[in-house]
This record gives sequence, structure tokens and C-alpha cells, in this order.
Amino acid sequence: MKIYHNPSCMKSRQTRQILQDEGVQFEVIEYLKNPPSKEELKDLIDKLDIKPEELVRKNEGIFKEMYKGKELSDDEWIDAMLEYPKLIERPIVVDGDKAVIGRPPENVMKLL
Repeated sequence: MKIYHNPSCMKSRQTRQILQDEGVQFEVIEYLKNPPSKEELKDLIDKLDIKPEELVRKNEGIFKEMYKGKELSDDEWIDAMLEYPKLIERPIVVDGDKAVIGRPPENVMKLL
């Protein structure tokens, strides 16, 4: 199991705590320090079974300044998240071929 984690995010910390409390072994990926590659990001989106735009944090300043109101293709949204990893919704927990976004943190229970 993996968690794409931002330690400064309360929801991310809460999700990580649930995994710890459940005794789950998991790898922590601080995605702002080690952003996913394009293939990894596409794989995450496939595992989440969502459109790329649904993984974008719409309350981020970068989104509001550069992308709000724009119609982008799936590839363009992926490129935006690669250029600005802060746009990637967090946390993302992956188990095999399934993934969930930990918003709310209890979503992680779907994988346990």
C-alpha cells in the first residue's frame, strides 16, 4: 500500500493515522518533494477511476490564477499537475490496482 502524502495537510495526516491505527504496512510518498512521473500520474488516475480534472485541487491559488474557467483536455490537466504538483488532490492511497482519495480520510477504509 502507498500513500501520496503532504505532511502539512490535515486530511493527509488523518488518513495516514488511520492506516497506522489499522496496522497497515504502507509506503509514504511525499509527492511535493518527489512528484509522480506522467505515467505514474496517469496510472493513479486510472486506479481512482476518475477524469484528470477531478484530481485537481480547485481551491489552490495556482488553479485560480491560471486555470479557473478554462477548458483543458485530459492531457493538459495532467501536464498542469505535473508542472504544479500542488494541484494534485491529496492524500491518495493506493492498494494494488485500486486507489482512493482520502477526502474524507475515512475513504481509506474502502481499501482495508
